Amino acid sequence: MAAAEPGQQQHPCSICMEPMAPSKAHRGGAACAHAFCRACLAGHVRAKVESAGGSGGGGAVVRCPDASCAEALDPELCRAALPSDVFERWCAALCESLFLGARRTYCPFPDCSEMMVADDGEDAECCVTQSECQVCRRLFCARCGVPWHAGVTCAEFERLGEGERNREDLLLLEAAREGKWKRCPGCRFYVELSSGCLHITCRCGFEFCYGCGKRWELIHDGCPGA
Repeated sequence: MAAAEPGQQQHPCSICMEPMAPSKAHRGGAACAHAFCRACLAGHVRAKVESAGGSGGGGAVVRCPDASCAEALDPELCRAALPSDVFERWCAALCESLFLGARRTYCPFPDCSEMMVADDGEDAECCVTQSECQVCRRLFCARCGVPWHAGVTCAEFERLGEGERNREDLLLLEAAREGKWKRCPGCRFYVELSSGCLHITCRCGFEFCYGCGKRWELIHDGCPGA
């Protein structure tokens, strides 16, 4: 049994029922009147956090152990009674539980890589694209997981090859759209029709229709112009 401190009224720990001086009592919830000794509170939180480890974060909320109380304990109020490793694991479990059911995205810049929750709303088909990293403040595409591809839609970006996705290639793609250039289906080289018919013979020898972009056939005489 703990020795009483002169001039201080003793209160029992709500777990072990041993008397405590007010200076030794720890309250874990703002609206909870129950107090605990350091060892009991730390042991209770540790047990709950460890049991929540395999539950996907669903058990990260630690409640007052008193049977008559359902108050959730506050990590910051409990911090003084907890070993640092227990406090850090508890906070990590709480953060993890916030992301349950949410689509996560990461800043694509290697010197940042911050994890964020993609706010797609209720419509699963409505995927956030242009986003700003909350840490480094650079723009990126949350759908494609790359730095922001200005002037290029996600569908166009996905059709690009791995060697065509750097900044210079994206600027060329944007210029091609503005200039209404067409890409040779054979060698992927951009061409521009300044005059004449839609029948294009690329420098690689591939013949295609400038109107629809397909291999040239006589029926393409009727294709709409660019």
